Amino acid sequence: MYYQLYELNHAALQPARAYAHALRLLYANPFNPASATPWGRTIAAAAEVFERTTRRYGKPEFGIESTVVDGKTVAVKEETVWARPFCRLLHFARDLPAGRKPDRRILMVAPMSGHYATLLRGTVEAMLPHAEVYITDWADARMVPLSDGRFDLDDYIDYLIDMFRVLGPGTHVMAVCQPSVPVLAAVALMEARGDRNLPATMTLMGGPIDTRRNPTAVNRLAEERGTEWFRDNVIMQVPWPNPGFLRQVYPGFLQLSGFMSMNLDRHITAHREFFMHLVEGDGDSAEKHREFYDEYLAVMDLTAEFYLQTVDTVFVRHALPKGEMTHRGEPVDPAAIRSVALLTVEGENDDISGVGQTQAAHDLCINIPEARRSHHLQPVVGHYGVFNGSRFRAEIAPRILDFMATHAAAPARRNGGR
Repeated sequence: MYYQLYELNHAALQPARAYAHALRLLYANPFNPASATPWGRTIAAAAEVFERTTRRYGKPEFGIESTVVDGKTVAVKEETVWARPFCRLLHFARDLPAGRKPDRRILMVAPMSGHYATLLRGTVEAMLPHAEVYITDWADARMVPLSDGRFDLDDYIDYLIDMFRVLGPGTHVMAVCQPSVPVLAAVALMEARGDRNLPATMTLMGGPIDTRRNPTAVNRLAEERGTEWFRDNVIMQVPWPNPGFLRQVYPGFLQLSGFMSMNLDRHITAHREFFMHLVEGDGDSAEKHREFYDEYLAVMDLTAEFYLQTVDTVFVRHALPKGEMTHRGEPVDPAAIRSVALLTVEGENDDISGVGQTQAAHDLCINIPEARRSHHLQPVVGHYGVFNGSRFRAEIAPRILDFMATHAAAPARRNGGR
């Protein structure tokens, strides 16, 4: 019912949004003398703030058209190299000279936690000059018809294993936040099975490997409420006329509400400053606000089965660090990982995945040699800064690339595999 009310409220505000948009165009038009007055700019600013805070933000585009390789600007084109109902694997193909030595392959696993993969646009841009970058582009569950079946954490792991086989052995995988657990599980299962398509390195960034360590507000809420509370209170049916009509989902707008409530004063201040920038004519600052919130406010639904299984496995039962996690009945044992190098990255001020939660992977992967593992704690940055922003580009990305270069060649594996 709440989802239907949300849709109804959104539809009911459409005339007001249209009026605000028209008002903004009128008072921001340079041919209108009032646009040069404080009064006119105030009306235009108020109209834009209202329209932006009540609209629904669609899926953004990556919009990466070029990068610099070997000191030269080259064109970049998106291509889909693998697809399933709930995900497609995108390749950012660079227009490189024929015969040039191939760069490393990076599989960037984007979080499936409410935002689209475009949240990692900056992460992709930082890696593109140095690698062939692939990224998981997860589907919005409300756009996937019921006829395409279900999708849970086990399916997620199956998808990852399939992607590793498509890209082949020696790929470098980066898991940003939520995917850290399924990526670690997928690699552990592949190593236990002797699969030849294992990645060379595995980088886990701000991920909830063991949320018992330095638990955050998000972790405590999940453990206190329990899985059944989430099933009863946050799972809803997709309303008509969306393609996923009647699918059980965890709506993206609920996840966004949770994220924003954690730092509500900061978001209120940001919108107040945005209003003042518009009134003062500070176009650059206003545009930075638009760019950030166009991405941040664009959210997607998650299938109920994936969301609930993840909450139960990762946040309530702590199944992975306790050695109790299974995949379709098969035990997930991180100790099976021997040949994949491991790098963990955390942010000092991360309020989503507390310090130590990602580093816990080293205590689980006990058979990776010390020389093939590393941990980096980035000072000052929060959760977002672990994979984006100036400090990521200047300090974290070079460490990741150096780690990949150092461990590009995996040691010989003991068994054959597929």
